Amino acid sequence: MSDVLAVSRLLADAGLPPLPPAVSGVVAGAVSRSEAVYRVTPGFRPVALDVHVPEAVSAPGDAGRGVPLVVWAHGGGWEQGDRRDTPGNWPHGWLFEACVAAGLAVATLDYRLSGEAAFPAAFDDVRAGVRYLRAVAPALGVDGSRIAVMGESAGGQLAALLALAGTGVDMDGLDVGATDPASGPVGEVGDAFAGPVQAAALLYPPTDFTPAGAPISSAFPEAEGGADDRMLGGPATERPAVAIAASPVTYARRDAPPVLLLHGDEDSIVRLDQSVRLRDALVAAGARDVVLDVVPGAEHCFEGVDPVPPLERAVAFLAARIGV
Repeated sequence: MSDVLAVSRLLADAGLPPLPPAVSGVVAGAVSRSEAVYRVTPGFRPVALDVHVPEAVSAPGDAGRGVPLVVWAHGGGWEQGDRRDTPGNWPHGWLFEACVAAGLAVATLDYRLSGEAAFPAAFDDVRAGVRYLRAVAPALGVDGSRIAVMGESAGGQLAALLALAGTGVDMDGLDVGATDPASGPVGEVGDAFAGPVQAAALLYPPTDFTPAGAPISSAFPEAEGGADDRMLGGPATERPAVAIAASPVTYARRDAPPVLLLHGDEDSIVRLDQSVRLRDALVAAGARDVVLDVVPGAEHCFEGVDPVPPLERAVAFLAARIGV
């Protein structure tokens, strides 16, 4: 049975539509599949992803093992944004084109926003997205054993959770309220495709929602009912178990994959201390490949400086760690 046919049957069995057709011209140098629905949960919109694979890779089914994959999680305070978006001060489309030019496939994921469902809904979505991508990798010409994650701001928190908490961690015991209807997802790839990711590039991520990490923002240090609270489903002081579970620092471990943290030293939306806290927690746990790259003069989203050099360092870090 061909890889494409096997993947089609797998998706049908999972209650998901087939892979979209491959097209060129969406991202320079890539063959793209857009609007691939990767998770369907009753009562919510289906969540989708786009994937862009370098044109020069071996065709699916060839003897080659495929190219490494970067999974991108967008920012927007967990309450806005789109998988196709990067911050407005970045050159449009630059990041995805840079990944492809470096020999990396790149997948960009939507996830449920906090106005739709509180934590862990967004994390449940993105980890289902990684399972999906690993399952369909043979049909894409992608190597499902070489997956890195990358995200900015809120997406950096989700990427950090993917790297440190994993794609199979059980959060069902959390008292988080009804984020999913009782019937659960009707379409998703199962835990047979769960597994660790191999590297992470985290751009100015919130990492600690507990009182020890407060305030996350120096611009709104006393804010209540803000983006963090809406993501958590209420103030962290009233939902301490959820705040701990949503904090990447909770999952610092010795066998963490390589992690790059990029953060501006003038960031007032997510303080530099948030990246420092995760770096320190990983180092204390014995993690061996952790890099904190502080960008002088940079505000949130690298405002105030040229964003391209730090983004180049992020792409280079991932390419070096997942085997390009």
